[in-house]
Amino acid sequence: ESWHLDVEEFLELRKNTGDDRRRTHDMNTANWIPDLFMKRVMEGSDWTLFSPSTCPDLHDTFGREFETIYTAYEARAASGEIKLHKKVPARDLWRKMLSMLFETGHPWITFKDACNVRSPQQHVGVVHSSNLCTEITLNTSETEIAVCNLGSVNLARHLTDGPDGKQIDHAKLKRTVSTAMRMLDNVIDINYYAVKKARDSNLRHRPVGLGIMGFQDALHELRVPYASEAAVNFADQSMEAVCYHAYWASTELAAERGRYSSYRGSLWDRGILPIDSLDLLAEARGGYVEVDRSSAIDWSVLRARIAEHGMRNSNCVAIAPTATISNIIGVSASIEPSFGNLSVKANLSGDFTVLNEYLVRDLKQLGLWDDVMVMDLKHFEGSLRRIDRVPEDLKVLYATAFEIETQWLVEAAARRQKWIDQAQSLNIYMAGASGKKLDETYKLAWLRGLKTTYYLRTMGATHAEKSTVKSGQLNAVSSGVAGGGDSASAMAPARPMAVAAAAEDPATDIKFCAIDNPDCEACQ
Repeated sequence: ESWHLDVEEFLELRKNTGDDRRRTHDMNTANWIPDLFMKRVMEGSDWTLFSPSTCPDLHDTFGREFETIYTAYEARAASGEIKLHKKVPARDLWRKMLSMLFETGHPWITFKDACNVRSPQQHVGVVHSSNLCTEITLNTSETEIAVCNLGSVNLARHLTDGPDGKQIDHAKLKRTVSTAMRMLDNVIDINYYAVKKARDSNLRHRPVGLGIMGFQDALHELRVPYASEAAVNFADQSMEAVCYHAYWASTELAAERGRYSSYRGSLWDRGILPIDSLDLLAEARGGYVEVDRSSAIDWSVLRARIAEHGMRNSNCVAIAPTATISNIIGVSASIEPSFGNLSVKANLSGDFTVLNEYLVRDLKQLGLWDDVMVMDLKHFEGSLRRIDRVPEDLKVLYATAFEIETQWLVEAAARRQKWIDQAQSLNIYMAGASGKKLDETYKLAWLRGLKTTYYLRTMGATHAEKSTVKSGQLNAVSSGVAGGGDSASAMAPARPMAVAAAAEDPATDIKFCAIDNPDCEACQ
């Protein structure tokens, strides 16, 4: 945590320089930041570092209680009663956090009080950290190990034609979410638990984490650019719908199977839903919460049903990265923007080419999909920005992750977070990273009430030189030509060699997914 006396050394654990005995190159680390620290950063105040041996209760407190105890320790340190402490400017420590995040990708920025104040289960424990991917925020203690069963809804397959184009298919979404919640609840009972603490925790609280994937595909279906207010609104409305149906399914399961055993005293029991807990966060912070509170669904019926039947699951929603399952079904991962319109994904099974089928469809309709376009996409690493003959509206619609301002990623995530009872695995993509940009982005994430962030992904300083098959020329087809002979002639010399190579060395080692084969690596 950010008050720990060793936090400055902790920040450097992933550095590639320095004493290797003080480095953990393969460990994933995160900053567990209390709101008081962020307020000191915003106000330009000092921050005091303590040893947990002299301040043991800071680890298990949050919100106003943490602030009261922490300031009391500061007073004791100022009077000389506590010897083991160190005072630093809060902004200097914040800059070091961001510098290490930029340099090493760690520690991730996660917010302790947002996770705890908005936790439905704060009456029975404290959230001490997230999971590896930062979307699970459950209580842990000496007697309980948090366990969460995850699932994801393919958002792109829950759209239907409406009077103004594509829209959310609420009837289908409700059926899918209800089925998924029932299946996840079943897993709790039939699962194998390696240790008793995990089994006891899961059976007592019964948390699950239903999320989404294919968000970028859904935006393509809607013809909405990721970097737009329309995309932010869709993130809001789609997540509200998923959460509404998930909470409804859990209360239906409670009526059928009974409430989870630690329900009494939870936020659910007190009539406080995740959207309401934003008020608790604002109260605990004394402000510093700037989140749109609008709603598209009437929640009154669900509130009444929860009051009557309770909830089957302590937690219901969390957005996981879905890096593998989204590839298996062929949609974009989780809530991620497209990394590139033409890219390669590598895993234990090999390298796989990923192509944006929506872009290909649009380019074919315009007569622009040809061999030269493929070469251009390869050269520009999946980006359309510098391909002259592509219309401007397509460049905006199919902008890649590093072409989208980070503000849009945070704003969309904030709209989702207000409905979610856990968190979301949010990668930050940043082209042209700078200290100022990092500072603004992560302060915005805190002000918007985000609970966690995941990797900071930045552009490399250098790129490999590209080569082509036609005299070094790229973008060889003029903007006025659709298809054209240039593309055919550009690729013509390569075709005979490729055909000959294929004939001499046929592909005999092709691997297929086989769930009954213990040596199959297709799902890695």
